[in-house]
Parts: sequence; C-alpha cells; structure tokens
Amino acid sequence: MKRLFIFLAASSALIACNYAEEADASSGATWVSELNYDGEDHFYGMRQLTDGGDNAEAYFSFDGTMLTFQSNAEKWGNECDQIYAFNWDTDTILENEPPMISNGLGRTTCAYFLPGDTTILYASTFTGDSACPEVPERGAGGAYVWPIYEDFDIYVSDLEGNLIDTLISGPGYDAEATVSPDGKHIVFTSTRSGDLELYVCDIDGSNIKQVTTGLGYDGGAFFSPDSKKLVFRSSRPQTEEEISKYKGLLEQGLVEPTNMEIYTCNIDGSDLKQITSLGQANWAPYYHPSGEKIVFSSNHHSERGFPFNLFMIDTDGTNLQQISFDKAFDSFPMFSPDGKKLVFASNRNNGGGRATNLFIVDWKE
Repeated sequence: MKRLFIFLAASSALIACNYAEEADASSGATWVSELNYDGEDHFYGMRQLTDGGDNAEAYFSFDGTMLTFQSNAEKWGNECDQIYAFNWDTDTILENEPPMISNGLGRTTCAYFLPGDTTILYASTFTGDSACPEVPERGAGGAYVWPIYEDFDIYVSDLEGNLIDTLISGPGYDAEATVSPDGKHIVFTSTRSGDLELYVCDIDGSNIKQVTTGLGYDGGAFFSPDSKKLVFRSSRPQTEEEISKYKGLLEQGLVEPTNMEIYTCNIDGSDLKQITSLGQANWAPYYHPSGEKIVFSSNHHSERGFPFNLFMIDTDGTNLQQISFDKAFDSFPMFSPDGKKLVFASNRNNGGGRATNLFIVDWKE
C-alpha cells in the first residue's frame, strides 16, 4: 500500500532533462552522468536500476549486496505488484527479469530481508483471492484513496520463491513490515484493533505488542540505526469532520493519504513526537545513518499535489532541507547498511511517461 502515491504523481507531465548515458559493462545498468538536478548535492554517481512499469520500495539486504522491491511491470507478465530480489551491483535487470520472490498470486507489498539474507518477508492478498484485488475509484470530489485490503497477511519466502511460513496473520489488514537493524524485531501496520496502528513483534512473529493508539493511520515505519526507535507517517484527524471522514473511509477499507506528518517514538510507543508540521503529504521516512536526521518524501511545497521530492530534517524537527528536485516524483529512500549509498524510486529519466524506476546513488554529506 505504501507505494500507491506513484500513480498520483506519475499522472503529471514531466519536464525532460538532458543526460548522457554510459553502460556499465559489469552489470548492464545505466549510469547517467547528468541525471542529477541542480541542488542534488548529496547525490553522486546516480545509477538507474530498472526500466519500465512501477518499481518501488527497494530495500537493502543486511549485507548491503542485494535489494528487494515490488513491481507491476507488464514486460514481466505482472497484472499487479509482485516481489523481486537481485544483486544491485552485478545483476542486469534493465532488460532481464530478476528472480520473483512472491508466488505471482494476488497483490503483494512491502518486502524486507530477514537476518541472514536467505529469506524475505512480504505482504500478500493471495490467501483471500489469487487474483489481483480491485483498485478503488477516487473518493468524493476526486480525492485520492488507498485501499486497505483485509486479505493482506505477512509471509516468508526463500530467495527461490518457495513459501516457507505465514509469519503474521489475523482478521483484517497486516502489512508494511520492516525489520530492525539488530535483527530482533519486526514492525508492521494492522487493523486488528479496529484502527490502523503500529505493532512490534519478535523476529519469528511472536510476542506481538501494539505500539500506537491515537486515532488515524500509522504506517510505513522503520527502525532507527540503533533499533531503539521508530519513524513513521501518520494521519491524525482532529476535527469532528476529519474524524467522521476518516472513520467512514476506514469502514469501507479506504484511507485518504493526502494529509500526513512524520512521527517518531520508542519501539514500545513511549516518547511519541511529531517531527513535521508541514501540511499535505509527508511520508516514506527513513533514518539517516547518524540516527539524528530523517529523510522523507513530501509534496508540502507543491500547489497541485505534486511534485513529491526528498527532504531531510533533524529528529528535533529543525533544519529542513530539500535534497531532490524531480518535477514529478521522488520517494522511498533507504540508506545502505554502511550508510554510503541511497536507493530511491523516481519518475526521472522515463521519457516523459508514467514509469517509476529505481535509482541508486553514492551519498555525500
């Protein structure tokens, strides 16, 4: 569910940039020497990893050599999102399909490596229905909405695509799972309380504990580098009108994700802090390797709902800095375990079309 902003952002017309391509002989990936926009001073040596379809939520393995991601690329025979994994430095996936980790049934989302890098968790709807679930129409007045599919449960697969275990299941939505850097815990979003809240469990799916309790959607959570804190996005309706609207949509299995801010808390839910108060949609947060900053995607500076770009802010809510400058969509940033690289999804370099692709860059402080 986290990636559905892509379809909102990708509908915009893109402003093309001039670039020079150079093929990397070892990997077949495309290095684009002039792909960075002015102001993207933290990016160096940008490399495009995918080409075509909507590719997003790329997350590193514990050893930093592999990425898992989701894609609906038609050229790979997908009708809706499926999960893949590949070695980002050596595998050639611009033209060749990488190994599929999911079973090709239902819709999948939010894949993440488990400790040891031999298994991957992901959420899927396939137990409820093997077909791709219906995408909801826009809400009243054309409002953009996310579906909260009740069939989403969290599964574990090996790298050959063999389903090993149902890790987290139950009534309602269970998805958006990520793993702590120390390999001890998983955080995920669930409707098991009747609202969209964060939960933390042990790495084997046991000992599930509720983290958040405030009314509103809490999701897209990641652990801090020391595994002691969480950063996440949240919509917290305040007025009677906002509360009524949120509850009404949730009863229909929907969320309107147009007003969200970034929050942090300890993994037990204590020390809850609102980090941003920017307005519009602030989401896809990830901790900087220092643990003292957060990188996230936002359209708070946009008048028409887009573009979305990457921003960075201190964990006390100060020193907001824009770090990407695409004309349509940049999101889903994640640092490599050694902090030297950043992977993200973007509409850049797609020829003015709708494709969202994965890019990896060297990070410069």
